[in-house]
Amino acid sequence: MGISASYAIWSSRSIYITGIIHPDILEKLRNTVKLLVIYSSIEGQTLKIAKHLVSQLGVEQQADFIALDDLAAQHNIHDYDSVLIGASVRYGKFRPNLYKFLAKHQQVLESMPVAFFGVCLTARKPEKSTPTTSVYMKKLNLNAVWMPELQAVFAGALLYSKYNFWQTKIIQLIMRITGGSTDTSKDIELTDWSKVDKFAIEYTELLQKHSN
Repeated sequence: MGISASYAIWSSRSIYITGIIHPDILEKLRNTVKLLVIYSSIEGQTLKIAKHLVSQLGVEQQADFIALDDLAAQHNIHDYDSVLIGASVRYGKFRPNLYKFLAKHQQVLESMPVAFFGVCLTARKPEKSTPTTSVYMKKLNLNAVWMPELQAVFAGALLYSKYNFWQTKIIQLIMRITGGSTDTSKDIELTDWSKVDKFAIEYTELLQKHSN
């Protein structure tokens, strides 16, 4: 039985292997997708969705989760096989740093499989739950220098317990206008996880297509 190599880190479950490695494991390492997950999240629902999505991918992968605000020079996008971007809408818009990121890294992003998902409360309504019917996604696609073809938009969570006084008043006003809950005594998760799972399948197919 042949044995080679000495050290590796692989899989979405962060399995660490030290010492000698069997050739079968080396083959799996070679087929592992190195994935950069960039997220823009305030209360944490976008990151929660990103982690669930990655856990449902049908490929071996090693994922690094980096907040968009924390993306530094040492995280070279060229070192990754694919990028997943998740960003939430705040007070009716995606944050400016998302636009800056897409413009700055357009060239390298165009050369690899990339998926994007937006998160907003209005996506809880079926008629506003797709990239072509969500006003926020349409604005993003219109104004961003570049966007990937694979996109989705998911409903987030109404987390009154995490809002300050003024945030609560603003969110309540938005909820009154859009027919949502204004009850501050409870948080409500609006994310449709079956929809996230479906997007994971589409992303898996994109990754497999580029690996062939």
